[in-house]
Amino acid sequence: MKNISFNKYIAATLFTGMLNSYIIAQENMHPSPAQPATIALTNATIHVGNGQIIEKGTVVFSKGKIIEVSATAPAASLQQFNLNGRHIYPGVIASSTNMGLVEVSSIKATQDYAELGDINPSIRSLVAYNTDSKIINTLRSNGVLFAHIVPQGGSISGTSSVVQLDAWNWEDAAYKADNGIHMNMPSLINRPSQGGGGRRQRDAGEQTDLVKQGLERVESLRKFFREAKAYLAESNHTQINLKFEAVKGLYDQSKTLFVHCDLVKEILVAIDFAKEFGFKLCLVGAGECWMMTDIIKANNVSVILSEPHSLPATDDDDVDQPYKTGTVLSKAGILFTICQDAGDGFWQQRNLPFEAGTMAAYGLSKEEALTAITLNAAKILGIEDRTGSIEVGKDANLVICEGDLLDMKSSLVSMAFIQGRVIDLNNKHTQLFERYKYKYGIK
Repeated sequence: MKNISFNKYIAATLFTGMLNSYIIAQENMHPSPAQPATIALTNATIHVGNGQIIEKGTVVFSKGKIIEVSATAPAASLQQFNLNGRHIYPGVIASSTNMGLVEVSSIKATQDYAELGDINPSIRSLVAYNTDSKIINTLRSNGVLFAHIVPQGGSISGTSSVVQLDAWNWEDAAYKADNGIHMNMPSLINRPSQGGGGRRQRDAGEQTDLVKQGLERVESLRKFFREAKAYLAESNHTQINLKFEAVKGLYDQSKTLFVHCDLVKEILVAIDFAKEFGFKLCLVGAGECWMMTDIIKANNVSVILSEPHSLPATDDDDVDQPYKTGTVLSKAGILFTICQDAGDGFWQQRNLPFEAGTMAAYGLSKEEALTAITLNAAKILGIEDRTGSIEVGKDANLVICEGDLLDMKSSLVSMAFIQGRVIDLNNKHTQLFERYKYKYGIK
């Protein structure tokens, strides 16, 4: 088959759909149909995701799966699209986010990320995921194709899942359902009380010992998991305990325990906690993990670092410590990725590639930084057999970029595929861009 220019391909396949989207708005966009025919992307710079780069390479995929990655020309009979040196990247994975669970943080009716109660392992974030969120499309246009949807609140928030960002409903979106349980480590530091309430407490001599309270909460969690272990050891139950049933996968390590914590004391307690029960542990946030890499490595613990574009955990740390922590973990051989903090982090996920680029300016190579948000994230979330790198047998989750995906100045995503499907990159931002270009007569 004749080799087709990539620009012509975009024009032929997407122009009508994109034009309609600009006119009739995002509400009328819909998920893409399954890949209709085998596609070969040729003459591309392929960033595999494992540190390898293939110049003038070819990626061939069929029925949503990658069937060839090479530096040679594909069979002449295939439908070929010449990328003219453009870059192909694996789809970026946004770890530990409540994106799709909240739409407007200031409006409670749009928030569905937390449940009442303190211990809620049976709560599934997946069933609350909103595939119609306007935020989702803004991520895809920057190369973020997957998200790790996590609950919040309480000591045990619930169960997280991984979703792909082109779906009709949560059932379609589910890429790996119920992959881990999320636990919030109690604060193990006594911070000075502030505000009127704190002054009244000090005047009355009733200053609360936050460390003591935190350790008591940790013991209550230990009690819960001991009781769950005893329950799961029984062959028959007169009554089903949904909370105990929900944590079953932790004991055979089919699920991961994600512990949200920051300080050294909290990380040590989390590691000791996981060792007692034999859980597979991942630290989330972990602002002070750089101080104890030997312990983290020795216990085979992975880390989802809080966003690099932030202040350090304590006043005594270097002001640029968050930028450097990824390099420290990489040199120690610790599996890590990065995430946006909870709260307003749901809409900031589009900046994830650029935060990885910041880490590349503080010690990591560009390919190591890319691996952190693709293959490393896939390994931590248990989906590395399906995505995270551009390799034969994996899903065709690909991002085609005019420049460097990790560089805000040059990054321009021209096309993306999820499981071989061409994704519409239109979003609310592009609609507003076109709207005001029209208003002011800008060509």
